[in-house]
Order: sequence, then structure tokens, then C-alpha cells
Amino acid sequence: MKNKFSISKILISAMCLILMSLTCMSCVSLDGKSAYDLAVENGFDGSLEEWLGSLDNDKDKDDAESSGNIGDTNASDNDSSTSATGNNDITIESSPSDITFACAKGLLSSVKIVCTSNVSSWYGSSSGSAGSGVIYKIDKSLGNALIITNYHVVYDASSRNDRISDDIKVYLYGSETSSMAIDASYVGGSMYYDIAVLYVENSDIIKNSSAEAATFANSDALHVGETAIAIGNPENGGISVSNGIISKESEYITMMSVDNTTSMSLRVIRVDTAVNSGNSGGGLFNCEGNLIGIVNAKNNESQVENIGYAIPSNVARAVADNIIYYCADGTHSQVMRAIVGITVEVASSIAKYNTENGLVDIIETIKVNEVTNGSLCDGHLAAGDTLVSITVGGSTTNITRQHHIIDAMLDARAGDTVTFSIIRNGQSMDVNIVITESCLTEY
Repeated sequence: MKNKFSISKILISAMCLILMSLTCMSCVSLDGKSAYDLAVENGFDGSLEEWLGSLDNDKDKDDAESSGNIGDTNASDNDSSTSATGNNDITIESSPSDITFACAKGLLSSVKIVCTSNVSSWYGSSSGSAGSGVIYKIDKSLGNALIITNYHVVYDASSRNDRISDDIKVYLYGSETSSMAIDASYVGGSMYYDIAVLYVENSDIIKNSSAEAATFANSDALHVGETAIAIGNPENGGISVSNGIISKESEYITMMSVDNTTSMSLRVIRVDTAVNSGNSGGGLFNCEGNLIGIVNAKNNESQVENIGYAIPSNVARAVADNIIYYCADGTHSQVMRAIVGITVEVASSIAKYNTENGLVDIIETIKVNEVTNGSLCDGHLAAGDTLVSITVGGSTTNITRQHHIIDAMLDARAGDTVTFSIIRNGQSMDVNIVITESCLTEY
């Protein structure tokens, strides 16, 4: 429906431009006569005003025909394209999406973040940083919202308040003046996943806004070449948009964490979308305006161009849910990840062409490499087992990539039963593991 509407607007705009040209040029023709004079010579019987009115009527008729919505009993919402045929028999096909609509959707869930910290010095000075965020959940009737951002956006190594900023302000798109600042509090975060959650409560600005929670896409279904729209606050210049594609749908990078001492490995999406300082914590959106990642890093090497990274949306959501569950009441301040005691390996990996959608998927075969003695999996799983699927909290994930197992464990809570579907010695079976408090580790 949006595609057809977009094409209709394009056609109408194009016709309006042609008609404007005709109107501007109608005073003079090549032989010195006006277009109205020529029309009279060719049989038009009426005043100049009537002739101009006839042009408007023709425009309305053409607009109706090109839109396919007026006077066309055969028009269908299921049409995948809209055509306009002229003297050259040119057909205009609808594009898969209009990036403008995607940006509009993403902008309404995007926020600018400015953090101030009281630094550790005898004269009590302050330091500041700026970044971006995405609205995860919102209740406009109450003015409440949960916001996902990067951990490094709110962390300050010199802060006297457990390294987390003392003063966090968020700004909605279109309301980025100091008078529209919204106070936000820190719920919890993970340095190793570089995700933090902020909370806004009883904000009149949110109550009276058009802000919306982001719609999350399945980042495990991404493919190379898909649209990747970054919306954030680059260089603290205000919320803005850049566009590119997915260069690699999943890879691991090693980088120094925000404490400048810990080396960490992150699974990310690689994009060629322009991202800069201040984009951190902002959303990466697809061509439908749905969230596919949280921008967190870029390659700054002098000989490297256009390599940026984002934490996949599935990971960001799982980490955020974990933080909300364990940290909202103040019991914990970090992610609590279940460690069940297995290491896994990629036994094989192939690129498989999907003839139905014309896309290429990477399919991995994942096997258990080692089981830790005394762990939850000891006596249940064994080295050599092929992992087929994992079920956590009633949700089943087919294991076709190594990261599916790691990501799924973020959803496991104490008392949950995790079911592994495996193949052992050619036999299929299910193995149940009960998550205990003792296997939860701060991360």
C-alpha cells in the first residue's frame, strides 16, 4: 500500500511539474502565437479562463488514472506495481520501499542523549558526553519510557558515581532544545555487551509527543546487501539520518572496553553506513523502519573507509530484557547470564542459495566440543552431540549458527527448563536442563 501511494505521489508530482511548465510556456510559441490562440485555431470555443480550466480538469483526470484509486473498478491493493503509459510506452515499477517512510518511523523512536558526570577531582569539575538511544517500551499516558543505548555512552571512568553518569538527559526528535530535556535514570547495563537501559518516568514531554517504541526486526534473518539506516546524534549535532547497506550480517570484533583495560569480543553487524562519534547507542533500521541493530563502533584506521558496526537487535533486546528483569529492583546492576557448562564448535559451514527468495544463507552445523565436569550439562550432553534446536521460555530456535546458543541463554532465568534437541549417534533426542541461581554469572 505504501509503495503504491509513493508511486502515485511521484506521478502526480511529475504531472504537476509538466503542467507548470506548460503554464509558464503558454504565453509564447515558436511562431509568436500563444498556446490559447493555437487552441482556438484548432477548434477550441471558449474564453482564456475556460481554456485554463480545461487544463486543470485534464490534470485531475490524469491524476485519477495514474493513481489507480479513482474510477478504476479493477484497482487492487494487492497490485505490486503501478504503471503509467505514455507515447513512449514507459512502465514505472514500484520500488520495494520508500526510505522516507522508514526514516520517519525510525525517527519517532530515536533519542539524543547527553550525559554529565562529577569527576574525581578536588575542585569538583564535571565532564560530559553525548550519544544516542532507541525507545524500547513506552507508555505515553503515563509519560514513561525505557530506552536502550550503549553502555559506553553513560559510562565515565572519571565519574564518582560508580562510573555511571550522574546526570542523564534525553531529547526526542524535533524537541532537542535545552528546555525540552527529559531526565532519565540508569537501570542497569553490561560492559561486555555494551548495552545499557535508561528509564524515563512521568514526562509531560513524552505524554504530548508522537514518540513511539521501535519495532524490532529479527536480526538473525538479515542478509548482505539489505538497507541499513543509521539514526543518531553524530558529533552531538542533533538527530540525523545516514543510509547504507549491510556488508556482513554477523561477525565478531575484538575491541577495548570502555574501562580502557578490558579486551572484549562482540558479535556485530558490519555496515557501510556512515556512523560517527555520537551515533553510539542509536538505532540501525531496515527499509521498513524496523530496528535491526544498535550502532556501537566504527573502524577508525586511516586506510579504512565506511566500516561501521552495530549490535544485532536480537542481542540488544535479549540483553535489555535481562537487565530489566534483574536490575529494575536494584538487586543487580549487570546482566545475569546462565552458564550451563558446554563449549561448542562449528563442524561445517556452507552458503546455501534459497531458490524461493533468491537470497543466500549461511548454514552451520554445531556440535558440542566439551562438557565441563560438575556443570548443569554434565551427564546430559556429551562431546560430539549435534545441536539441532534450543527451547527457552517456550520459544524454540533452530540452531543453524553458533551464536544462536549463546544468544538464547540470555533469555534463561533461574527455574526455567532449557530443552536441547540433539542428534547423538544418529538418534534424535531431547535433553532438559533446569537453570539454577548458582549458574547465573554477572556479565
